[in-house]
Amino acid sequence: MSPLTPPRFGAVLTAMVTPFDSEGSLDLDGAAKLAKFLVANGNDGVVVAGTTGESATLTHDEQIALIETVRAAVPDHSLVAGAGSNDTGAAVELTERATAAGVDGILQVTPYYNRPSQAGIEAHFKATAAATDLPVVVYDIPVRTGRKISTSTLLSLLEVDNIVAIKDAAGDPSETATLMAHAPSGTDLYSGDDSLTLPFLAVGGRGVIGVATHWAGSEFGEMISAFVKGDVEEAMRLNQRLIPSYEYETGDDAPNPVPSKVMMNLLGVPVGECRSPMGFAPPDLEDRARSVLAGLDRSGDIGQAG
Repeated sequence: MSPLTPPRFGAVLTAMVTPFDSEGSLDLDGAAKLAKFLVANGNDGVVVAGTTGESATLTHDEQIALIETVRAAVPDHSLVAGAGSNDTGAAVELTERATAAGVDGILQVTPYYNRPSQAGIEAHFKATAAATDLPVVVYDIPVRTGRKISTSTLLSLLEVDNIVAIKDAAGDPSETATLMAHAPSGTDLYSGDDSLTLPFLAVGGRGVIGVATHWAGSEFGEMISAFVKGDVEEAMRLNQRLIPSYEYETGDDAPNPVPSKVMMNLLGVPVGECRSPMGFAPPDLEDRARSVLAGLDRSGDIGQAG
């Protein structure tokens, strides 16, 4: 596959936050509004019930309700559903239910907390892939799961017909380069770390499943487009402009998705607060969000989406 061939889900997707109301309940109207906002502002589609969507605090019924709502809200854009668990049986069940709900693809994360062997990881992904006929994105994020999926395991998984993409949040572009040198033609590599999107494009990446894409989807799209066209200097300029967004989107005092929720509330797309145990936003976080928007020349967007 040529590097110019668009990825199957599009180049820019947002790992969408999950809106909650003032009581902490799922806000489906808010989810529909947010999804529409994202596709109107530079996103080719959305990923629901992933890490940024606080999947660990959602019930399976809530996840399916969220999927159905977003599918109805953005029927003409890509919708990928997180269906992961550290229990293979639960992940299989959720994959089957998400498939029936009408998504375009499944995001399957490494089993977390259990710290399985590579053989166990491989068996888990193969079992969940067998539960759907949809394309599957393998999500490698060892900082959250406690296990890195080895390159040899990833290559073995990519031999499965419907495992077609990787969301790479492992933070090692040199190892990713090795992976892509041996991956089957047609493998879609998505950056799962916003700040590594440009480096990943250089080793075979085709897009981003992002966090800062909540408010900077158009800028990410422009950066990717510039790189694909061969204008590396422009891609670098756009990447430099996005650095404050990379620095804002997560941190020890405000881990992802706390900053994204503050940003969306500021922009006039109410998403509420995070469920426990994520914690509350630091008092200066809204000021930091305003500074990020000012750097993108987007101060005029504050409060306007509603």
